[in-house]
Amino acid sequence: MLRRTLTALVLVAIGLPGIIYGGVYYFILITIFLVGSAWEYVRLYRAVQYEPSEILTIGGVLAIATARVFFVEVTMVLFAALILLAMTVHLVTFERGRDQAALDFCVTVAGIIYIGWLGSYLLDLRNLNLGVWWLMLILPIVWAGDTGAYSIGAVYGKHKMTPRLSPKKSWEGYFAGVFTSVIVGAFFAYAFSSLGPQPLSGLINPLQGGLLGLVIGAVVPLGDLGESMLKRQSGLKDSSNIFPGHGGFLDRIDSWIWGAVIGYFAVQLFVV
Repeated sequence: MLRRTLTALVLVAIGLPGIIYGGVYYFILITIFLVGSAWEYVRLYRAVQYEPSEILTIGGVLAIATARVFFVEVTMVLFAALILLAMTVHLVTFERGRDQAALDFCVTVAGIIYIGWLGSYLLDLRNLNLGVWWLMLILPIVWAGDTGAYSIGAVYGKHKMTPRLSPKKSWEGYFAGVFTSVIVGAFFAYAFSSLGPQPLSGLINPLQGGLLGLVIGAVVPLGDLGESMLKRQSGLKDSSNIFPGHGGFLDRIDSWIWGAVIGYFAVQLFVV
């Protein structure tokens, strides 16, 4: 627990300035996490004899993240080109004797879409108007849910939530995580709309913040479980051991991705 806490504090110390200042620093920070996750993703599947294209998966994630920030007008063209290129590459590997090339193609495309396209919502959310404040509302909700679920589940968890995917997760931990997400969402919505400079005044109220916390707290655990599914299939406990007590890049951003996607569209469609 101590090692996990110390690692979390280091990540916050590195990540918080990026969130606050944004720009190239934030782009580099998130891109490192996305590219690292893509590398781990390829590693997970190669552990069970799949052969996704490492160059296309990692390069595709990097290209999409870069386009979403600096070359928005070519993003869809790039995305389509990557899918077509992936098909071409795996057609060649099949012709060279790789009988599982069709499945390899599916794995490559899934990595580009899930980590690259969806992961880039972490960048899109920060680039919204007042994006720094929306990000500092969404991510604490995600972190509060993770912390609440882990803390309560470890002590009081009795009823297994997903025995096959993640045996240590319990329904007690899940509902504790939802509760803490609601509380944190309501609190930060109140703080950002009613205290100090009031950057989100008139844009969100505590009730909306609590509802946003409810949605994120209830749904975001699926991101963690989804990554558990990948690891169970590969037979690996963690995607890597980059972060002591926390596993790898993919272990860290599995929930962030879901939170960013939900948060981005919540801000776009319901809050503002």
